[in-house]
Amino acid sequence: MDTGLKGKNVLVPGASSGIGLAIAQALADEGANVVLAARREDVVQAEAARLPSAVGLAMDLTDDGAPAALVEAAEKAFGPIDVLILNSGGPPPGGAADVSDEQALAAVHQLLLQHMRLTNLVLPGMRERGWGRIVAVGSSGVQQPLPNLALSNIGRAGLAGYLKTLAAEVAADGVTVNMVLPGRIDTDRVASLDAAAAKRTGSTPDEARAASEKTIPAGRYGAPEEFGAVVAFLASIPAAYVTGEQIRCDGGLVRAY
Repeated sequence: MDTGLKGKNVLVPGASSGIGLAIAQALADEGANVVLAARREDVVQAEAARLPSAVGLAMDLTDDGAPAALVEAAEKAFGPIDVLILNSGGPPPGGAADVSDEQALAAVHQLLLQHMRLTNLVLPGMRERGWGRIVAVGSSGVQQPLPNLALSNIGRAGLAGYLKTLAAEVAADGVTVNMVLPGRIDTDRVASLDAAAAKRTGSTPDEARAASEKTIPAGRYGAPEEFGAVVAFLASIPAAYVTGEQIRCDGGLVRAY
């Protein structure tokens, strides 16, 4: 299948490792010009150097001015953004009963407001050109809230509501808006959650992972590359009639339709 992504300009925050890096790789493999952004300058620049047409930018997306600075730098590198990936790290684990105002506001700032700001910066150009793709990295917790991840559940649910509303508003302009929901993808983030689970239960990280894998019908954690492939399709030209959707990539973890 020809994705039509050759020469398209893509912005991928949180791209120094894990899911973000896998998305950047998948889109670069399709011939896109990719801007990778992350806090670790040396790492993100090294990863960008491996790709055929990419640049790496040091950026902490939690900083208030980061969205504007990031879009400006990305457009300076390649031109107007055709494909925007909304991706960031997750807040720390914890239960809902323990959430403070400060923690909730920080989660909403990180997972909703900053992504809204990025979107607002690139969306007018997409609508004017009559083509654009916005693909957000969510969580299976959007559809089935995850135990001990209250802050993530709160912030990502807000993002899901925003994107679903936006999708209907811009569909006629040739812009699609979708969310991909990872389950247990084999990344450093998931390894840290397994370590936290092990600490709570008095087991080892390997035991915590094994217990987690037993809850997944596929019987294993997903590879970041498998997730990146789903995002690449949603960013493609053939996916033009898919919008406002939440696509799970979780090995069957969430049992609901």
